[in-house]
Amino acid sequence: MFWLKMSFDLLFVGRKAWLFSDTPKGAHAGSVYYSLIETDKANQLEPYAYLVHVLNELPYADTVEKIEALLPWNFKSSVLEKVNDAVH
Repeated sequence: MFWLKMSFDLLFVGRKAWLFSDTPKGAHAGSVYYSLIETDKANQLEPYAYLVHVLNELPYADTVEKIEALLPWNFKSSVLEKVNDAVH
């Protein structure tokens, strides 16, 4: 339950930050990244390594199945370990 409270606290901090975004599109982009990062955490994934992998693989995902395989809850942690080792 503690992680849920922390997520809401961070959401309120983010909401204040999004008030100072230059454009509505910038605020939307920030909220999309925030949502991805929080979803990664909820699925016990390391957010940076996950985003690096997804942003590298997404251009090659040409089917719905390939895109769905990149979603945090379908993601294989063994792939993330390889990405994490390459990034660090």
